[in-house]
Formats: sequence, structure tokens, C-alpha cells
Amino acid sequence: MQPSDMSQVLRGMVAGVPVIPVLVIHDASQAAALARALVAGGLPVLEVTLRTPAALDAIRAMADVPGAIVGAGTVLTAADVTAAHAAGAGFAVSPGTTPALADACMTVGLPLLPGAVTASEAMARAEEGFDFLKFFPAEPMGGVATLKALSGPLPRLAFCPTGGITATTMRDYLALATVPCVGGSWIAPDAALRAGNWDAITALARATHR
Repeated sequence: MQPSDMSQVLRGMVAGVPVIPVLVIHDASQAAALARALVAGGLPVLEVTLRTPAALDAIRAMADVPGAIVGAGTVLTAADVTAAHAAGAGFAVSPGTTPALADACMTVGLPLLPGAVTASEAMARAEEGFDFLKFFPAEPMGGVATLKALSGPLPRLAFCPTGGITATTMRDYLALATVPCVGGSWIAPDAALRAGNWDAITALARATHR
């Protein structure tokens, strides 16, 4: 799979989806219920970060939930790509990009949302064929103002900003023509996960469509 094909697939995945929940899962036994809650709330595209020992098992469990499109986040190495693909991930998300990472995704056919936060990084990804990028960390790097400035010289690139975005600020990002969706962790707060309060998570997901 070539970079341009990856971007096209990912753009299709997020069409009509305002938020990709960014999930840090410590207990894989909760993963299926969490996925069902998010799908019920209208957010079927899920990013499980590879930051915990439970992440790969969580991806396996979520991949079996009807309607869920589960990807792996914090994918940093070729080994991460191999493990995520074997676990059933449908896409990969990285905070940055290296040639080895992109090559590994192309080899196994795993669509990659590569990270870029400067004009030079975005131009490099575009030169490789990617036109849908992760903008991370969004808020520390200037947020909406920076993305608005980048859209002038780089109007053909689309971004999924992630990092510090909230239920309130997501609207400002989504108002930009170059931002089809955002990534956010507020959809599945730790307190709700610990309590298994799936109704609260579904309500937070539904609120993103208002």
C-alpha cells in the first residue's frame, strides 16, 4: 500500500466522524465494552495507544466489536507495526514519522496517519505521498492558529490535530477546512473507565455530534 492510498483510506474512515477517541487502556477486559459504548455514541474509529501492556490485547478485543474500526496509536517502530497488525489493528497513528516506520506500514498494508507539526515535516510527508497527517502536539504547538497558518501554503493537506484538545476547543479545530476530525482523550475519562460507566462514555461520544 502506497502513502497516497493510505491517506485515501484514512480519509474515508473518518468521513462524518468528528473525533477519534485516543484511548489508554490498562485493563483489556474492559476493551470490548468500551468499544461498544463509543460505537453506540457514533464514534466508531478508535485509537488504542501502545502505551500499556494491555494495549495489544485491547486491540484484539475491540476488533471483534461490530462497527468498530480499531487502530494502534503511539506506533514508533517497525516492531510496533508488526505487533499492531498481528493484533488486528486497521490503521496506525504515529506522533512523528521515520522511513523505517513508513516502510513497515507499506509492507504489511497498514494505513498510517503520520505525525507532522512543522511546515518542513508536512512538506516532507506530502513529498512521500501522504496528504492526511496527524498534527501533534496540537495545543502546545499553537493549535488552531498554527493550523490556519499552515493551510495557506499547504491547502491540499488535511490534519487530525491531537494533544490538549477538549470538548470545547474541538469546534474551533473542526471549523477549519483542513481539519476533518480531531483526536481526543476526553471521550473516555479515567474515572468513567475505572467505574465501567459506559453510559457516560456513550453520552460524551454523542455530544461530539451536536
